[in-house]
Amino acid sequence: MEALELASTIRHDGHGGVADDLETAEAARRWRADIDEELRSELITLRRAIRALFARAVRPGPPSPADARRLMPVDEALSVVNNAAALDPVAPQLSWSDKPLASLRSVREDARARLLAGYARSAIEFLAGPDRDKLTACTAPRCVRYFVKTHGRQEFCKTSCANRARAARFYDRRRADNGG
Repeated sequence: MEALELASTIRHDGHGGVADDLETAEAARRWRADIDEELRSELITLRRAIRALFARAVRPGPPSPADARRLMPVDEALSVVNNAAALDPVAPQLSWSDKPLASLRSVREDARARLLAGYARSAIEFLAGPDRDKLTACTAPRCVRYFVKTHGRQEFCKTSCANRARAARFYDRRRADNGG
């Protein structure tokens, strides 16, 4: 899902901190080669909006700790996502080989608008769809990702996060057993 991909450009860096794949123009181009400074800025704004809506969607569970203290207000996030989705007008198209197939095609050729609108539409479809109820923030120490649960008891986005959480619990127990 594209919206989750954009939201995941904020991630645990593997060394106890948070990495931002859009932090600099160079970092953004490593994530996606065709990003200039203007598009990077627009993607960061759209990502903030999507992460704010994800935080709202996971309630009453906790939001990702990466941006929980500085979330964009929900009404502003909705406006950002809806405006981005409207950047690339589309029209239904019909094709026919064995059976009729419907699709949407961009009305104009604007790669920047298509990219932003694609991420925004992905967020809209996801947040209005059945998988929204499976969205959660990873509870592993220092993890900042949102993920879609594949089974009901899943707490972590990746195996490495589960391992980190188990290790943290082990060290907490050892500290408690040794008097602090």
